[in-house]
Amino acid sequence: MKIRNFLWICFVGIISCTKPIEKNSLDSFKGVLNNRFYIGTALSNEQLIREDNKILREAANQFNAIVPENCMKSALIHPQKEVYNFTLADRFIEYGLQHDMWMTGHTLIWHSQTPDWFFKDSNGNEVKRDELIHRMKDHITTLVHRYKDFIKGWDVVNEAIEDDGSYRETKFYKIIGPEYINLAFKFAREADPKAELYYNDYSMTLPEKRAGVIRMIRALQRQGIRVDGIGMQGHVNLTSPSIEAFENSIVAYADLGVKVMITEFDISVLPFPNEHLGADINTTVSYKEQLNPYKEKLPDTIQQKFNDRCFDFFKLFLKYDKAITRVTVWGVSDEYSWKNDWPITGRTDYPLLIGRNHKPKEILKQLTTYVANK
Repeated sequence: MKIRNFLWICFVGIISCTKPIEKNSLDSFKGVLNNRFYIGTALSNEQLIREDNKILREAANQFNAIVPENCMKSALIHPQKEVYNFTLADRFIEYGLQHDMWMTGHTLIWHSQTPDWFFKDSNGNEVKRDELIHRMKDHITTLVHRYKDFIKGWDVVNEAIEDDGSYRETKFYKIIGPEYINLAFKFAREADPKAELYYNDYSMTLPEKRAGVIRMIRALQRQGIRVDGIGMQGHVNLTSPSIEAFENSIVAYADLGVKVMITEFDISVLPFPNEHLGADINTTVSYKEQLNPYKEKLPDTIQQKFNDRCFDFFKLFLKYDKAITRVTVWGVSDEYSWKNDWPITGRTDYPLLIGRNHKPKEILKQLTTYVANK
């Protein structure tokens, strides 16, 4: 059965037994935004596996866009050379169709969470350039073509630039060269000419990194490679980066003539051993009790700092709503946030708009009221 027929059957089945969510309810954040930009969230594998999930119902109330946190990364969806596993990705699509959401695919080419076979031949040796290009094309074409007409935008290349603005020397870079980025966008464009194609990265407010990303995008543009948008991962904490630095970067990326998206927004309230860790998932730090101070409850003083910080960021996003097309928080609720285990496993963080009780936090209600009255 073709994927479109399969998904349509699932879509009709779900709709027939599920009460639809009101699109423009003024009690929801998505309702009051009134298309100023999409407000989205990332869905985890655990949430997609569950059939009856209260938190997903709340997500449908508050958000009108979704992105898969992990299930479309190559290690999960393409674990072996001749094997694709579309089970969770298909469920992601079903959920998005059910609630009429903007769906973004994440991510086609990323050095992390890419299976080892991708870079090795049958003898365990590193593959040659032409073979890696062939594997890239097969992977990108298969995913983008399968979800054509459902996925409206793709994070084509993820985290290719270092904090100092240089190219990250990944396996893709070392074997193919920087051209792998051009090729990734080319293959994705060929597979779905209508989809929006994005570059996505963290620490995008650092001046050196910002300059490096801008150089890369301009080089692609000069070569006729169309990049539709830049995703600024919004992994921030209570003090860094500054609102001014974030604003400067929004303006700089918008000046490239591309859309700007805040793709992975969360605000960690926990102390970090290093203020400039970025968001490299390979970074790990040993557990220490003093770095996990809020195991039972977040103190009111810290909660207020979180609220103020969140409010300041969303006021910034609203200020640039002509440039920003989507703001996506990286997880539905605190319980499922990756920040509980990064860069230190086993901590308790409170970085999102919905709490562990699966109810909207007070700041989400405040933001909803604020936007409704503007």
